[in-house]
Amino acid sequence: MFSIIGIVVVFGCIVAGYLMEHGNLTVLVQPAELLIVGGAALGTVLISNPVHTLKQMLSGLIGAFGSSKYSQQRYIDSLKMMYELLQKARKEGLVALEGDIEEPDKSPLFSKYEDFMKNHQAVDFVCDTMRMAVSGGVEVFDLDQMLEADMEVHHHEAGEPVSALSTVADSLPGLGIVAAVLGGGDHDERTGRTSGRNWTQGSGGFGGDLSGRSAVLRAGRAAGGAHGQDGGRGTRVHAGVAGDHDCFSERCRPDHGG
Repeated sequence: MFSIIGIVVVFGCIVAGYLMEHGNLTVLVQPAELLIVGGAALGTVLISNPVHTLKQMLSGLIGAFGSSKYSQQRYIDSLKMMYELLQKARKEGLVALEGDIEEPDKSPLFSKYEDFMKNHQAVDFVCDTMRMAVSGGVEVFDLDQMLEADMEVHHHEAGEPVSALSTVADSLPGLGIVAAVLGGGDHDERTGRTSGRNWTQGSGGFGGDLSGRSAVLRAGRAAGGAHGQDGGRGTRVHAGVAGDHDCFSERCRPDHGG
């Protein structure tokens, strides 16, 4: 339950802050980028993990949205079961436990605790421990060390799904960069063509400036040819505009550092 509340709080705060800055939510919807990042992450998980780890991931994901199965009553029942088991060993001897630990499904002591019997890892842990004690030849200190090693193995196996997901999570920023480059390339290309065309056709751009000067040049030529008495002035206009045009072109050439 708290996992659902946390997820809602995270996404709610992010969206609220984005809208407070007058952001457009449609910009965040990028199906191509989500497909690249999500598909690459999912493929990495499938490649780098065995089947049993994937099953543990799925069961852990489902369990994260539910309540914990380890309640207070379950811990109390486990302590009661261990107390009864050790009391039986004290009164009847360790040999009396052999039937219980060899066939726990048929044991009248274990059968009273259904939650314990459903957890096969706990059953194997208790039975293996008591089996070593019944067989004898194992010092108390050595038994304690073996129990610690067994618990570390169980903890390592339980942490494998978390470790695998953490490794994939560390690679998500790199996958995001790849998605941004691949998913936004076509959009950037279209935007670049549109911007270049608008700049060339604009009155303030390089193309617009040259078009304006060319129009003035043609007007000067027409004025010089149509009016003979103003031929000198038209020629001067023509020469002045042409010189200005050439000077402007020389400055814009790459070999002149323009």
